[in-house]
Amino acid sequence: MNRVHDRRQFLSVLGRGLLVAGVGGPAAAELGLISPGSAVWAGSGEMPRLNFGPLEPLAGLLAETPPEQLLSKVVPLLNAGTSLRELVGAAALANARACGGEDYVGFHTFMALAPALQMAGELPTGRRALPVLKVLHRNARCLHDASRTGAAETLAPVSAATATGPATAEQLREAVRARDLPRGEQMFAQLSQGTAEHAWNALLPTVCDGTDVHRIVLAHRAWDMLSLVGPEHAGTLLRQSLHYCWKHEEHSARRYSGLRELLPKLFDQHHLDALPQKSVARDDAWLDSACQSLMTLKPADAAGQVAEWLAAGTDHSAICDALALAANQLVLRDEGRPREWTQPHKPVGSVHGDSIGVHACDSANAWRHVALSANHRNGCASLILAGWHLALDYHETGRPFHSWEPRPVELVLRGVTMTDPQELLRELDGVIREKDQERACAVVQKYCDLGHSHRGLLDLLLRYAISEDGALHAEKYYRTTTDELARARPQHKVRQLVALARVTASEYGTPAPGYDEACGLLKLRAGA
Repeated sequence: MNRVHDRRQFLSVLGRGLLVAGVGGPAAAELGLISPGSAVWAGSGEMPRLNFGPLEPLAGLLAETPPEQLLSKVVPLLNAGTSLRELVGAAALANARACGGEDYVGFHTFMALAPALQMAGELPTGRRALPVLKVLHRNARCLHDASRTGAAETLAPVSAATATGPATAEQLREAVRARDLPRGEQMFAQLSQGTAEHAWNALLPTVCDGTDVHRIVLAHRAWDMLSLVGPEHAGTLLRQSLHYCWKHEEHSARRYSGLRELLPKLFDQHHLDALPQKSVARDDAWLDSACQSLMTLKPADAAGQVAEWLAAGTDHSAICDALALAANQLVLRDEGRPREWTQPHKPVGSVHGDSIGVHACDSANAWRHVALSANHRNGCASLILAGWHLALDYHETGRPFHSWEPRPVELVLRGVTMTDPQELLRELDGVIREKDQERACAVVQKYCDLGHSHRGLLDLLLRYAISEDGALHAEKYYRTTTDELARARPQHKVRQLVALARVTASEYGTPAPGYDEACGLLKLRAGA
């Protein structure tokens, strides 16, 4: 046992040595000289760039290594004892420093990192690195493209504003509305000197100034990432949302002007600042009715309906369940991408990537996590905004989602006659490869109706969530679906699996860059 322990120590030290070699002496020399917390909001002149303490050498390696060389450097580190958690945390910090929530591919890649790690936990030991390596390769491409264009790192050290007294969440929001990023940065630096929870709740009123999907999912994923890198990095990770909101404020001010007026009125009308006297659980009939309301009401009416539920003490989780069900129906009912919206690898009829259903589901899941992690006011605000946004998805495009039949289509379902679970899984594998969304949905419905284990389905669908590119959304949507699956009531679980099968069939056929190389380095057969 001691020899095994000594060997692991040796491999760990070797891994750290490889990191030092990868990033060079100056960065490695900083280890131990600066505590992780002091590096986040250094005063100007104290250091030229953000420093991530013990994670800095690994973050530097991931940021500076060209994508075509990255995986061949990372796999030996894994073999030497570096953990997937360390890799994901360092990649997230490197991404935040470079892209800062302002680069489209950059923040999509950041949002895929934690889901990739969670996917890894569902795999056998020998395959666990695959989803992480896939996203690390994407991250390297993104960061390398930024450095090749000469773009400076987006997040630099900032000093806290103290001359005007303690900053407030409302002042931070006003600074962003005024598009005064330097002032907003100083205020948030000050607000981040307390606990991570304080910084989170101070940022959320600014995030809640709009409802677009990236605004809320980026905030949720940044908060979620703190469980990997530690609360001392809250300032760095949450700053991405500050930058995102600032960059899009001109558009947001026009698009959400009515919503910004509506939200405080609903709080006053329903006295939502006061804590409810009780938390009221809701039965299945209420949930089905609430889902239908969110699918049919206009945005302002849906926001008002959620406010009424909150005023009645409805349990926040029940409202989140209704939001998730209604968002899931967008995936099941969508006729797919129309011809005028097609893009490379997103043909007519496709529902993966930035489709209205995938975006709605990712948003609803993110709003859930925000509502359950925020203070009372921010939690209520996030649920009201989630209702407004979901109703907007149903009405804004003018597409008649309500009249379209949800998958699986009955005619196709009747054509699935096999009952053996392995035969059904083989059939599902085949129709995914044929990109047959309708048959994939029907096979999953039949499989679940027969009571077979969900794990068999998930193992198959996970394989394709890793191997396919997914137009920047494969990891996030897989994680959204499995998270909602775990929370859903028994009679609603199959809907999440049917939706995931449909999106998987849609995204098949565009292999993820770096996947084959990762399989080779791990000595795995691609697609197995």
